[in-house]
Amino acid sequence: MDFSLPEEINTLKERTERFIRDKILPFEGDPRQGPHGPSEELRRELLALGREAGLLTPHIGREWGGLGLDTRGMAVIFEAAGYSPLGPVALNIAAPDEANMHLLEKIAEERHKERWLLPLARGEIRSCFAMTEPPPGAGADPSLLSTTARREKDYFVIDGRKWLITGALGADLGIVMARNESDGMGPAGATMFLSPMNAEGITIERILDSLDQGFSGGHAVIRFEGLKVPESEVLGRVGEGFRYAQVRLAPARLTHCMRWLGAACRAHHVASQYARHRTAFGKPIGEHEGVGFMLADNEMDILTSRLVIWQTAWVLDQGLHARHESSLAKVICSEAIWRVVDRSMQILGGLGTTGDTIVARLFREIRPFRIYDGPNEVHRWAIARRLMRTGTH
Repeated sequence: MDFSLPEEINTLKERTERFIRDKILPFEGDPRQGPHGPSEELRRELLALGREAGLLTPHIGREWGGLGLDTRGMAVIFEAAGYSPLGPVALNIAAPDEANMHLLEKIAEERHKERWLLPLARGEIRSCFAMTEPPPGAGADPSLLSTTARREKDYFVIDGRKWLITGALGADLGIVMARNESDGMGPAGATMFLSPMNAEGITIERILDSLDQGFSGGHAVIRFEGLKVPESEVLGRVGEGFRYAQVRLAPARLTHCMRWLGAACRAHHVASQYARHRTAFGKPIGEHEGVGFMLADNEMDILTSRLVIWQTAWVLDQGLHARHESSLAKVICSEAIWRVVDRSMQILGGLGTTGDTIVARLFREIRPFRIYDGPNEVHRWAIARRLMRTGTH
């Protein structure tokens, strides 16, 4: 396994770091950021900067306007972009659009790519992925999927409720997961449907107030009531929705790790600089073991996360099944990254709890990562189940 970076990726990494530092950090105090993410005006302004810098949509193929990076290249650039909460927005690699673009590129027919992937890759529109449901529907257990899609002539009619649907407010495209009966187009199971979000039958009931505030459009509760989707708007094949969900979720867990690793590095840098200059009891606080050891632990957690990400990226680039590896990466990285930000706040003391540094903001944004894309406890259960079944790691 070769961890060396090609010269072109090193150059792109340096360009991205410079772009984030010079162009994006000044926007972090922009008032056009609210409790439900950056405004559409700010999003488009940031995207224009990313486009001008030639950094837009690095994860998508060049034929759709991206840079065509493999997963290892993405790991480097996504981490660099994640140094600022607004970096992924500027590069058009923020969730959920980044993962939705990946899903469309892998699964969608050409006509769907022309209609939806192309404007997504250009940053002209946003999208959402409607799978999670309020109790007693599907959450960590997808088998509880309760939203239904019933056949009616050449349409499917979708009914149900979804919640915690990131980016729904202001999205143009919804990818909707619903349970279907056996059909001439495929077996009974779950199916993904493509629908404009302004279609009759879709109601955004409310936007949830959440701990994190960095996702455009926030997190919504949606009601589907008699939504008619033509059979031509099925994504992939009927009955294959759960399989396609893994096509989307396994890489998406890893790209979350990449972006949040950049944020952890930012928190660590802020804390390290403070520890070098803040004095107590006659010397810089970083020279006291209580603080110095926290900085050392940060370094180790950052390195561990980076190595796990790169190893999992290598597995994906070999075309190997990586569901198990992505679960390992998600748990290891989300908990290590959380520890880094938590220690950084502790090192900063009272300053860390204020808005005078970026750390309090990162603290709020990163904590939910241990829950979304599958709670860590569910991933641990899956890892243990595989171990018991195979006897190998």
